[in-house]
Amino acid sequence: MTELPAEKVCVGAISGSYGVRGELRVKSFCAVPEDIETYSPLTDETGTRQFALALLHPIKNGFSARIAEVATKEEADALRGTQLFARREQLPSLPDDEYYHADLIGLDVYDTGGTLLGRVKTVQNHGADDLLELQLAGTSATTFLPFTKAAVPTVDLATRRIVADPPEGIMPEPSAKGE
Repeated sequence: MTELPAEKVCVGAISGSYGVRGELRVKSFCAVPEDIETYSPLTDETGTRQFALALLHPIKNGFSARIAEVATKEEADALRGTQLFARREQLPSLPDDEYYHADLIGLDVYDTGGTLLGRVKTVQNHGADDLLELQLAGTSATTFLPFTKAAVPTVDLATRRIVADPPEGIMPEPSAKGE
């Protein structure tokens, strides 16, 4: 996985074509979904392609949208899976205790005693609270940590550290060797 420049934040994705006239299905990752249109021009992950996105109407799981350069269903289908990025300075500043997912990925996570637990690999949301997927220190295993004030009392972006107090049963038990 490539490291993204900190000045770009993923605000949505193209999920395919909508109809036969070059319209696209777009998922918005914005708190106010319609705001994705106001961050145009959006770019792809590499920043080499720009998209002036115009939302047409809401559809299931997103919006029908148009991009001027896309005129056919085939061109729209070719963009399926393209993530859409906005420049950070286009986005609203967040209140305290709110973070862009891009800011959390890669942060080291320590327990309240100062022991390194792992590093944030991804941020997931399956309908309830966000979950931090941790790549556990010294292993390829991962676990999910609820991103709540109780489980994650401190996020320090300046030092790139998170202090966590994982609920019972979240962290794997250390294996006893030689028994």
